Amino acid sequence: MKLDNIRIVMDQTFHPGNIGAAARAMKNMGLSSLYLINPKSFPDDEASSRAAGALDVLESAHVVSTLEEAINDCSLVIGTSARSRTYPRPVLNAKESAEKLFNECEQGPVAILFGRERMGLTSQQLEACQYHTEIPAHPDYPILNVSAAIQIFCYEIWQANNNTALKAEQASNIKASYPTYKETQSFYQHLEETLTDTNFLFKNHKGEAMTRLKRLINRIRPEQKEVRMIRGALNSIQDVVKHQKTEDK
Repeated sequence: MKLDNIRIVMDQTFHPGNIGAAARAMKNMGLSSLYLINPKSFPDDEASSRAAGALDVLESAHVVSTLEEAINDCSLVIGTSARSRTYPRPVLNAKESAEKLFNECEQGPVAILFGRERMGLTSQQLEACQYHTEIPAHPDYPILNVSAAIQIFCYEIWQANNNTALKAEQASNIKASYPTYKETQSFYQHLEETLTDTNFLFKNHKGEAMTRLKRLINRIRPEQKEVRMIRGALNSIQDVVKHQKTEDK
């Protein structure tokens, strides 16, 4: 079932009850892939108690040490954030996020990322995401409990799954193949090395250039074949730079 490819990723969850409530929310809506990044306490009796009939989701949860371990093979990562950022990504609402996750989950793993209860996601973590998403709430107190937010997103994913028109559109579309997070990071490293070799970037003073370039590329979302083509061009540029440096010696 393709919904198994949609991951709920929780980062450094402090309260084990929130993990259990998230597992129950997932089970209610047909989701089963839960990734936990350095939870404070897991396994935990309170998590099991709050999970109720979703113990199977808890028992199959993946506990990892880093964000990279949770999303390396994902082609799409959406980060939840209630705060504006210095370098914002495109922002989706819960329904739009669910539809994007549903549309791409047939190709392989995709993820929606939730931060710590008190602090949310860091700016660095959000840089790993192609999109940001938020749930508008009353301005006096707009911050939702993490398990409540997960329930809303799981509901919207289930609604997308039940949307026959969306399923028909998904089946009729020729699917683009997007690079995984790991492949994207390798591409960024290659780009940075090339731009440093050509003196567009200075090794110890990169400034904002790479951050803005990453945001631009994330917004465009090049397909896997396009990334390979760009990397071929970068290799060609590096060969020319190396040849020139050899001639100058």
